[in-house]
Amino acid sequence: MAFSTLPAPSSAPTVGFDLDMTLIDSRPGIRACYQALSERTGTYIDADLAVTRLGPPLAQELIHWFPADEVEAVADLYRAMYPAIAVTATPAMPGAREAVDAVRNAGGRAIVVTAKYEPNAKLHLAHLGIEPDAVIGDLWAEQKAEALREHEAAVYVGDHVGDVRGARVADALSVAVATGPCPAEELRAAGADVVLTDLTAFPGWFSDHLGGPDYRPERA
Repeated sequence: MAFSTLPAPSSAPTVGFDLDMTLIDSRPGIRACYQALSERTGTYIDADLAVTRLGPPLAQELIHWFPADEVEAVADLYRAMYPAIAVTATPAMPGAREAVDAVRNAGGRAIVVTAKYEPNAKLHLAHLGIEPDAVIGDLWAEQKAEALREHEAAVYVGDHVGDVRGARVADALSVAVATGPCPAEELRAAGADVVLTDLTAFPGWFSDHLGGPDYRPERA
């Protein structure tokens, strides 16, 4: 799948989406990969616990189970194992395809900005037939603002308070979905501009947003 890096050809906004627990339910695949990693390394990992705190970079989870000087090597092993174990086990979140399509059908660009290792993020999207205009990986929380600014994203959609922080640093509208580890109240408290139950509500909200007074067709 080819991912364009060209700017939007129209005044419709560029919208960024997080991946894990926003566009994809990565819990089954990640759980299976942690279980396989535990068996491979002989180190106990509570995979059920690990998948309740998805969002931050892989190293932040591995440090709970491995000595600090082993985390980098174990992360490389996990990423190498991941495609064969996790990709086909991971479904799209309800409304994910429709949310991306809503942006593109309006003439905007849809990009994915995620903390996940970029090659594996692209494998997920290709497997599920979700076709964003660009995929940028290996960025977490405030770091996501780098890609959002580069692609002139006016909106960022995510499930974690880290996504809210990234949107705010990028001066993008923060749209949060309560489908990950952070409940709606926590997302609101973190400063999300909009909180949706899940992505099935996004096309309707986006349509209203395009016609509303707060629509920002170009970044300042």
